[in-house]
This record gives sequence, structure tokens and C-alpha cells, in this order.
Amino acid sequence: MTPTLSGPRGACMDDGSKNLGDDSGTGRLWGGRFSEDQAPLFESLNASIPYDHVLAPYDIKGSMVHVRMLARIGVLSEQERDQLLTGLQQVASEVAEGRFAWSLQDEDIHMAVERRLTELVGPLGGKVHTGRSRNDQVALDLQLYLREAVETHISGMLGLMEALLRQAKRHRRTIFPGYTHLQRAQPVLLAHHLLAHFFALERECLRFRAWKELSWMPLGAGALAGVNYPLDRQWVAEQLGFERVAPNAMDAVASRDTAFAYLAIAASCGLLLSRLAEEVVLWSSQEFGFVSLPERWTSGSSIMPQKRNPDGAELIRAKSAAFLARLQGLGALLNGLP
Repeated sequence: MTPTLSGPRGACMDDGSKNLGDDSGTGRLWGGRFSEDQAPLFESLNASIPYDHVLAPYDIKGSMVHVRMLARIGVLSEQERDQLLTGLQQVASEVAEGRFAWSLQDEDIHMAVERRLTELVGPLGGKVHTGRSRNDQVALDLQLYLREAVETHISGMLGLMEALLRQAKRHRRTIFPGYTHLQRAQPVLLAHHLLAHFFALERECLRFRAWKELSWMPLGAGALAGVNYPLDRQWVAEQLGFERVAPNAMDAVASRDTAFAYLAIAASCGLLLSRLAEEVVLWSSQEFGFVSLPERWTSGSSIMPQKRNPDGAELIRAKSAAFLARLQGLGALLNGLP
């Protein structure tokens, strides 16, 4: 799902369309009190759609559950519910198939989805935002995105752990040099060494699962002080797979500690993978000669034909630093925010 890109920082191309449901002339869903449209430079600076378009599936998923909940509490009729759900399913299909028309005028993913929904079902589309603010909506989108990512990470680590365990069982009696300061120190079993990586990865899986338990459902918090509708937040949480509802509205929308904690665990995983990759690089060198990498996992040299380079391990070692950089970047961004 990639929007049409053009201009600085890969900004989405502005197709000049006006959003429905707004008669102010600004073309904005929030434009009721505005008589002027945004300056193009400010529009480009202010728009997050070049980045948060990746949240589209999660935004739509949250909206579909929200619509069903609004019908449960009597805010929407069954007919309105069904129309909105059909429209949201159409939007989801367009996004998945790459047919969705992105525009800088949408500003963010929430307005993009609502704009298209309103085009499909008419003014009824505006009711999808009943009892919501973009503040609690983006908090939900981000949490859904990260929760899915966490499951992917855990699955990947479990696969690596299984591979380590297979090799450990295979080498239960293989004597191997244990190193300190990169000097041979004590003889160990190769299985002992491999299981050190296994248990380190297991801790990261447990950290990710603990992170998921502390990821609380924020929808219903509104802008910062709740909403004037008797929303069934617990039902929404259950439908979306959350263990509990965020108890404080201001904390739910103002805090980004869940994203920071996620990146902290990811950075810790990156360090483990970097250590493991460094060992592969060392062990496959002629000086160590402990392992021989298959040709399909190596590259060659254009001038030295005898070489078989462990590029895969080297790239893992290098790219793991990106996790640390992103963690520091987010920390700097969040520092001092009210």
C-alpha cells in the first residue's frame, strides 16, 4: 500500500480534491470556522499522511469496531451501521489494492479514510467520528500497528530460537573454546554457548509479551477528557484484543511511552542479533574457521575471487544500530512535551 509520491520527503501528491461534509470552502473536515485555505507550504509541513498512511488498515479496523459499538448503544441505527461498515470495507479494499486516492488535503490517515467513506455513503460518513477525537483515534491506530508488529517479532525470534535449539541438541558433546576478551579462556560445550543466545532471546519475547499486556485500549478518551456518549469501551477493547481499557483519558492520548518502550525492546533485540551476527563473522573467518557459510548466504569479490564474504551477518550487525538511533530519536522528540 504505497501512495502516489512526489516532491520533498516523499509527500503524497495533492490531487486537488475537496473533502465532502464541509461547506466552509476550505475543503477540510474540521474547517467550519475557517474562511481561508492553508498555505501550500504549511499544508506540506503539517500533513502527516506521507508517513501515517501505513496506519490505514488499523484505522479502518478501529472504525469498524467503533461503528458496531455505536449501534450497540443506540447512537446508530442498524441500517446506518450496515451502510458504514460496507463503506469501510470498500475503503479497505481500495487501500489494499493500491487504488486509494491519497491527497495532502486529507492531512492525516483519519481524515483520508473519513473523506473517502463520505464520498461512498454520503453525509452519513461523518457519523463515524461520533464519540471520537483524532487524539484517541491515532493512539489506537499506533497501538494496533505495534501490537501486530510485536507478534511478528515474537514469531521471528521463536524461529531463531528453534534453530539454536536444534544446533544445541546436535552439539551436546561438542567441545568448544569459551572466550573472554577474545582470548581463549575455558573449554565449554558448543550447546552451552548456543543456549546463551537462546535464553537471551527468550527474555526479549517475554518483554514483548509484557509490553503487550501494558498496551491499553485508548479509544473513548476523546481529545483529553473523555466524551459525552455512554461508549462501551470494554466491549471495544475485547473486540480489538486488548486486555484492558486505559483508565485515564489524558494519559491515553498524551503519552507515547508505549512506542518508546516498544523501541527499547526492539533495540535490545537488535543488540542480541548484532552479537550473534558478529560471532558468525568471526567464526567464518580463516583465523577462526569454526563455521563455513553456504554460498547462498554469502557474496564474492570483483577482484579477489577466493573470497566468500559473510555479508548477511555483517548487514545484520550494522542495521541493528538503526534501532538504537530510532530509540534515541524518539526520546529526543518526546523530551519536554507536556
